[in-house]
Amino acid sequence: MHIHTRWIAPAFFSIVVSLCQLSCKKLVSVPEPVNSITTTEVFATDAQAASAMAGVYSLMINSSLSSSNGQVTLLGGMSSDELFYYGIGDVDITSFSPNKLLYNNSYTYNLWTTAYQVIYNANSVIEGIAASTSGGLTDSVRKELTAESKFVRAFCYFYLTNLFGDVPLALTVDFNKTRYMARTPVKQVYQQIIQDLKDAQSVLPLDYSAAGAAQERIVPNHWAATALLARAYLFTGDNADAAAQAGTVISNTALYSLVSDPNQVFLADSKEAIWQLKQGGVWPLYNGTQEGYTILPNPLATGTTNYCLAAPLLNAFEPGDLRRQDWVDSTTASGVPSVYNYYPYKYKIGSSNAVSGGPLSEYYMMLRLAEMYLIRAEAEVGGATGGAAAAIADLNVLRTRAGLPGLSSSLLPAQVTAAVAHERQVELFAEWGHRWLDLNRTGQAHNVLSVISTKQPWTGDFQLLYPIPSTEIMDDHFLLQNPGY
Repeated sequence: MHIHTRWIAPAFFSIVVSLCQLSCKKLVSVPEPVNSITTTEVFATDAQAASAMAGVYSLMINSSLSSSNGQVTLLGGMSSDELFYYGIGDVDITSFSPNKLLYNNSYTYNLWTTAYQVIYNANSVIEGIAASTSGGLTDSVRKELTAESKFVRAFCYFYLTNLFGDVPLALTVDFNKTRYMARTPVKQVYQQIIQDLKDAQSVLPLDYSAAGAAQERIVPNHWAATALLARAYLFTGDNADAAAQAGTVISNTALYSLVSDPNQVFLADSKEAIWQLKQGGVWPLYNGTQEGYTILPNPLATGTTNYCLAAPLLNAFEPGDLRRQDWVDSTTASGVPSVYNYYPYKYKIGSSNAVSGGPLSEYYMMLRLAEMYLIRAEAEVGGATGGAAAAIADLNVLRTRAGLPGLSSSLLPAQVTAAVAHERQVELFAEWGHRWLDLNRTGQAHNVLSVISTKQPWTGDFQLLYPIPSTEIMDDHFLLQNPGY
């Protein structure tokens, strides 16, 4: 039995939001709120527990533009070779494109704090459910919401450890246990990520019934946990398990298939979507997404965009690639050099055409099927069953959708590995910092980035990790800064 609705009781939703607000000063160590409803009271019924979980998702999609949604894409894109910031801004934002961050960067602080806010709330749900003895909270709801919370926690820790390296692994809201935490090694963080995802995978439903009768893909299910698990295995070098997990998602053709038209991939009803977040339709996004609001020029055809596509990405597209045609657009903004006129156009609704109360035709894509083909291909050429031949077949599925000829079956393994990296670059650009993470995990970041003209002089490979927020270090003497900052 699963939850068939996510009705949000306003009173309990406000409690969850207040938990986030309380955690603004020190995100790892958050004392129990004073004069508020206790955790066990919040989780007295199925509806209250579901409301608390809905608040977690709402924080992920509807928080301010300084949230992790959108900002992982933007900052990771600028740090890599995808995006260039063209605009008048403070040093904190302009320092990403040349990779010259300072230790007190406000944007990396926002990434850190938002991720830990979500983790804190996920931990609150896990512990609140465990502590509740109410008969109004059914066993099926207990299990499902706990599994969803573990999935969300794993998702956040995946980005924290890839952006910052070793990070505090907070698995409780107990202030006495989290107040002074040292950084946990990346390997141990991944162990927790994988365990959380396995736990979630074993409980979450095989469909999207948790989201209601319409079965929108806005609540993570078994397949979302499987997809993120495939990614975690790939990032830890477990190619056999990465290929196996990605393959099970690809094989579920009843639920998932590649959308033939690239323009349809990011729509709310996309069959390529494994997990999406649904925006609330309120100011300032209205019926747009975080990235559409931030990136798209206003007006679309003639306005300026601060986040331009960089030359290395534009030059990476092969002639005739539909991804270049449908996912890239340009503006004729007056007085702007033409090199700064191109921008990501995966999401079509931004500040110029968002409408209050308008139809939510686009949802924010968190996980999608195309990545599973790329994960399996990389794992196959890396030693998983099927080898280079199977990897070429997987890449050709995406190339066919992009209107490109298939890769030759005579490619050598090293050439297939390069082809995987290329397809990831042009398929996943401007999505959740994939390029930045890929360059780092494959050891290619220095060679690729240090020779780019806009990043000269290269200040050092220490910039490949973001700085730990200085305020966090001041509050926790066990928390050490990344070397170089």
